[in-house]
Amino acid sequence: MRAAFAARLSEMYGQEVPAYTTLVDVSREVNEDVLREQGADAERLGSISRVTAERHGAIRVGTPQELQQVARIFGALGMHPVGFYDLREAAASAVPVISTAFRPVDGEELARNPFRVFTSMLTPADPRFFDADLRARLEAFLARRELFPPELLTLADRAAAERELPEDDAERFLQLAVRAFELSPEPVDRAWYETLERISAVAADIGGVRSTHINHLTPRVLDIDELYRRMTDRGIEMIDTIQGPPAWKGPDVLLRQTSFRALAEPRAMRTPDGAITSGALRVRFGEVEARGIALTREGRALYDELLGHLDEQASRSPAEARGDIARALWERHMPGSEQELAAEGLAYFTYRPADDRPRDGSGPPATVSELVQQGWVHAEPIVYEDFLPRSAAGIFQSNLSGEGTRDNDQEGTAYDAAWLSGAVGRDVLDPYALYAQQQNASLAQVSEQLGLNPPLPTGAS
Repeated sequence: MRAAFAARLSEMYGQEVPAYTTLVDVSREVNEDVLREQGADAERLGSISRVTAERHGAIRVGTPQELQQVARIFGALGMHPVGFYDLREAAASAVPVISTAFRPVDGEELARNPFRVFTSMLTPADPRFFDADLRARLEAFLARRELFPPELLTLADRAAAERELPEDDAERFLQLAVRAFELSPEPVDRAWYETLERISAVAADIGGVRSTHINHLTPRVLDIDELYRRMTDRGIEMIDTIQGPPAWKGPDVLLRQTSFRALAEPRAMRTPDGAITSGALRVRFGEVEARGIALTREGRALYDELLGHLDEQASRSPAEARGDIARALWERHMPGSEQELAAEGLAYFTYRPADDRPRDGSGPPATVSELVQQGWVHAEPIVYEDFLPRSAAGIFQSNLSGEGTRDNDQEGTAYDAAWLSGAVGRDVLDPYALYAQQQNASLAQVSEQLGLNPPLPTGAS
C-alpha cells in the first residue's frame, strides 16, 4: 500500500506540476549514468531500484487535530513520526511551523519502500507571528475545515490495526488518500489569504485555504550537482544553492537538497464582493535530494560546528564562493573516509563478518576498528533517512516571494518532541536511537558469530 500510494501520488503531482516529471526524468538519467560509471559503488547507499523509486513528500497542516489525522493515514502505510524540527528557529524569514517526518523505521521496510513525508504544522499560538486577534480568526478558520473524510480515516484505522486491507478496501483507501492531497479547485478568499501572506507565505498556504496539498514530491539522485547542471541546461530555474554539506572528495554524509523555483500556478480567487476572478499563487516547487551516511550525535555536532565556521567566514569574505569555503573546511576537519568516520564514532554503520576473513587459526581482535582493519568484518554505512532543519528552512525560504514579518521582541511559544508526541497521539521517535539500534543489533550478531567474549560494546549515540 505504501509503494502504491507513493507511485499514485507521484503520478498525480506530475499531472499538476509538469516540471516535476522533468525532474524525475533527469534524476533517472543521472542515476543511470552514475551506475554505469561507478558500478557497485553507486549502490553503496541503497540499491538502484530503491533509489530510483524513492520519494519524499511534504505537506502542511494547521492544527494538532489535523496532524493527528495525518498520523492515522500514514500509520496505515507503516509510517511513523520520526524527529522534531523547529523551522521557526532555523529560518531567517517568517516560517511559523514545527515539523516531523512520517516514515518506515524497520530496515527491511525501508529497503522495500522508504517513502517519507515531511509534515509541518502551523503555530498560531506564537505571538512573534500572530497577534491575539489574528490568532483567534486563524484558529476559528482552521476549526471549521475538514481535510480528510471520515471514510478515509476509518479505513486507515482498520489498515493500521490489521496491517492490511482487502483489495477493494485498499483501492478505496488509496483513491481517497491521493484525492486528499490534490490541489483543490475551490476559490481562495483573496483578502484572507493576503492577510496571512503579509505575516508569512507559508502561513497563507496552510491557513489561507480550506484544504491541504502536496507542496513538493522529491526524487533521490546519486549526483545532485550533475542534476542541477542538467536542469539548468533545460531552462528550468533552480534555486541559488544546494542545501546541506558541500560537494567534496570525502564520503557523502547526511542530506543535500535543492529545487526548482516555485511556479506561479493559476488559482480561482474570491474577492470581498463575492466575485470569482483568476489569480496565481507560488507555493509548490520541485525538490530533489541526495542522501549520505547517518551521523552520530558527535558527528552531527561536528557538522553543525563546521556550519558555524562557514557562516562566520562567509560573512568576512562575501566575495568568496560559499561552496569553496565549505569545501576547504570539510577537507580540513571532516574525516575523509568511511573507515575514519567509523573509527572516530562519527557515523553509523552496520557490521557483518567477512566471508573471506582470516582463517589462519588466529583469534579475532577485540575492537570494531581492528576487526574492520584486519579484514574480519565489513562495515556498511547506514543511510540518513531524516532531514536537516536548516536545509528545510533554506528550501522554504528560497521559494518564498517575501520575507514576511516577525516580532522578535515577543517570546516565542515553546514546542518540543514531547509536546509533538502528545499532539500527534503517538511517540515521535528519536532518529539517533533508531540508527543506534540498527548498528547495535549488527554488533551483537558479529559478537555471536565470531564467538567474541566479552562481546563488542554497543550503545553508540
